Amino acid sequence: MLPTNCQMALKEWAVTVDAMAQGDQVLLLRKGGIHEDGKDFRVIHREFLFYPTYLHQKEDLLQPAYQPALQRVLEQPHDDEHITFTHWAKAEEVLEIEEQEKVDALEPHHIWTTAYAQSKLHWKPMLPLSVMLLRVYKLEQPVTVPFLKEYSGCTSWVEVLKTVNLGKMEAVLDDAEFQRRVDKIKGSLGLAVTAG
Repeated sequence: MLPTNCQMALKEWAVTVDAMAQGDQVLLLRKGGIHEDGKDFRVIHREFLFYPTYLHQKEDLLQPAYQPALQRVLEQPHDDEHITFTHWAKAEEVLEIEEQEKVDALEPHHIWTTAYAQSKLHWKPMLPLSVMLLRVYKLEQPVTVPFLKEYSGCTSWVEVLKTVNLGKMEAVLDDAEFQRRVDKIKGSLGLAVTAG
């Protein structure tokens, strides 16, 4: 049963949110924001809204096939005084990896360059990299809320003060396609996949 409202949001590049919304990607690689509580990322919320951010997005951090998507995202008007939520996600699984070979093996499953994915692994090398496998849903209607200064800064999680009504959501990928993607990711990592 899907929820009908949500207050927790995860900040992510707008171009990555777009890739998740299009069904081009079902994973996120995270180690945390610069000002994270405890200084490292934790998957403390399994269900959240995508909070699209526009800082730090760079064309040379994306695989060439996805660089035009960044241009499209940047050309769309966005209002710094408001946040618009269009998608909600549920972390179906969270895997932890520590080897560069495994990060490299994920390259076909995301929009970033291998070098950028490696940089996520090598930042704070004593900590594992979280691979979040996300089932993404489109909100029934986009919801716009005012931007508050409490939402700023390099943190991953934001608690939205206004409850966001999700309405009747629709999965971006159907069950079979989502499972196929998860199995391919796990296969790339040398993990067991779902029998079927």
